[in-house]
Amino acid sequence: MGFMELIETYTGLSPMAFFTILALMVGVYRLVSAMFVDREQDPKTNLHQQQEAAAQAREAMASMAAAPVPDPVQLGEVTEEQLRGYDGSDPQKPLLMAIKGHVYDVSRSRMFYGPGGSYSLFAGRDASRALARMSFDSKDLTGNLEGLLSSELEVLQDWEYKFMEKYTKVGQLVIEKTNTGDSSTQETREESQESEREAKGGSLDLNNKAAEAVSEST
Repeated sequence: MGFMELIETYTGLSPMAFFTILALMVGVYRLVSAMFVDREQDPKTNLHQQQEAAAQAREAMASMAAAPVPDPVQLGEVTEEQLRGYDGSDPQKPLLMAIKGHVYDVSRSRMFYGPGGSYSLFAGRDASRALARMSFDSKDLTGNLEGLLSSELEVLQDWEYKFMEKYTKVGQLVIEKTNTGDSSTQETREESQESEREAKGGSLDLNNKAAEAVSEST
């Protein structure tokens, strides 16, 4: 995988956008540093610090290249509780989030959705309401769309189109499964079968008695 492909894989940005943002960040950093730097400090010391920062940046890029993003794995039906296990806290698991119940693998944009990222709050959750309202409030980390304005629903639709185009859908959120309904259904089925057996037994007894009566009269 080439350097340019790594940039798009790990940041979700095109190389041109990435380097533009990087240049702006460097410019802001230098401007702020110049406001607080000691004017009497040895220029050689400043150069040494810059070289160390550049070396650290190269090491960070090397570590990114050493850990390629695995291909998305289809999970099928996923509960909300299971989805929370894919919030990026376990580096061995993919990074997932959901929109309108559809679960997407956003591992390729770990810089944004992983721990410490701008949107890390959304990872492992159905963030539909938060995305629609452009909110980082924890109470909006839900798939409940009740009460949203039409303009907010349009914003959410734009987010969904973006995810459909950029990321792979790997699952679908489902309601928590319970065994109560299944057990009660099974008990009802067994009771019904028992009633049928009793009814058949009763009809056989009546038939036998009728046959005995006919034979006696004969």
